[in-house]
Amino acid sequence: MHRRALVAAASAAAVLADRAHARAVLEETADVDMLLVLAVDCSSSIDDAEARLQREGYRAAFEDAAVQRRIAAGAHGAIGVAYVEWSGIEFQRLLLPWARIGGPAEARGWSEALMRHPLVPGARRRGTSLSGALDFARMVLAEAPWGAARRVVDVSGDGANNSGPSPEEARDRSVAEGITVNALAIEGSDPAETWLPPGIRLAEYYRATVIGGGGAFVAEAEGFDDFAAALRRKLVRELSGRIGTA
Repeated sequence: MHRRALVAAASAAAVLADRAHARAVLEETADVDMLLVLAVDCSSSIDDAEARLQREGYRAAFEDAAVQRRIAAGAHGAIGVAYVEWSGIEFQRLLLPWARIGGPAEARGWSEALMRHPLVPGARRRGTSLSGALDFARMVLAEAPWGAARRVVDVSGDGANNSGPSPEEARDRSVAEGITVNALAIEGSDPAETWLPPGIRLAEYYRATVIGGGGAFVAEAEGFDDFAAALRRKLVRELSGRIGTA
């Protein structure tokens, strides 16, 4: 009897293990409602304090209840997110690889992982290459482990392209592949560091040279102190726009 009980327990454990494995495989292969690459400026015009404000803004946004409700409202109840940092044409890095976010626990785990990473060394921050960021983000999207009805690149930054090819060419390559490129313009940086023509706001520049694809838009942050609130509004708008399209 004791032996039978052991065999039964072992069989039950094996069944549970098989079910857990099946769930894990399903989670790895299931579609998501949107694939989102967050392409974040870490160039020399952004100091360490401002870089931390950006990181904190992303952490707060993904833990925000309104953002999480929009994620849950999709057909699959989940999105795929990858986090990229970029500066000049020679520097782009995938800081956080693809993660499936479908609930508060996953969002919290993602944001905690983000905050653990050290900031980019100052020596690697030279230049602002929006074209390099867009091309790198497009490659990251091509390696996503899930399918999605929408593929989006979010570019956030505080200045114009001054390194590498023009951003329009990189944007057009993304749009030709069905990718939507949105942008978050951080206004108010030192004019000498933004490389913008006199009298032109960064949002106007992004609208003309960076964004493209279905429903593309530019959000604005009035300085780094406003970054978290502007990012939250932007994510809510993006996520609301994809409900019902998956």
